Amino acid sequence: MAKELEERRDDPPATAASTVADELLSLILGELAPGASLPSESDLAQRYDVSRLTVREAVKMLAGRGLLELARGRRAVVREPDGSAFGDFLTSLVQYDPKGLFDLVEVRAALEIQSVTLAAKKASRAGLAAIENTIDAMQSAAHDLRSGRDVEAAERRYHDADVGFHEALALASGNRILTYLFEAMASPLQESFYLTRRGHELRGHTHEHTIAAHRTILNFVRQGDARAAAEAMRTHLEDTERDIRLALGSRTAALRG
Repeated sequence: MAKELEERRDDPPATAASTVADELLSLILGELAPGASLPSESDLAQRYDVSRLTVREAVKMLAGRGLLELARGRRAVVREPDGSAFGDFLTSLVQYDPKGLFDLVEVRAALEIQSVTLAAKKASRAGLAAIENTIDAMQSAAHDLRSGRDVEAAERRYHDADVGFHEALALASGNRILTYLFEAMASPLQESFYLTRRGHELRGHTHEHTIAAHRTILNFVRQGDARAAAEAMRTHLEDTERDIRLALGSRTAALRG
């Protein structure tokens, strides 16, 4: 109790709690994996020489930022990164602002070229298999689309698998931040893929052309050829930008007509 009174007199509780929150953030990012429990409040209070009340406030701060999961009677648990808020923002941008689509392509160029470069150097056998599985899923969905079997569901599965391809590449890169960013971008990517598909069709291309581009990227990653993988991804994204421009131009012409 004396320690709490001393903190309230000499150091505002918010400042003390913020300092402890910063220390806990370093602990979470540097030593604890998702799913791990924090030390007890008493252990943390002793470690940082503060009261348990201050520790509790610091933990609540980090929980509010989505880093910790709290449950009554249990220690705080480190959460898996959650990019839902970021993803919602990007989805809104892509849906309502055409420029947002091209901004997304520019960001993808930077991230995806880095992703395939690292994947070509680091991908494990399991990582390569995961990438291959997403392409196989695209192929299966494309087959159903050609046959006219439940077209809407097949189209959705095709785009889900396409997003999965880019997520699997990021995962194979071994970079956790890239993986997090691609998970957060899943929804806006899917939104943009529907528009890209329209532009692709206007150029007379089929789903098979996209699948072939994905297989080319995977083959270079599998060979460990980082430069060729990066160039193949760059070409793929340049085609994506071209498709988006065509689709938007077609939409504008239709509205004017």
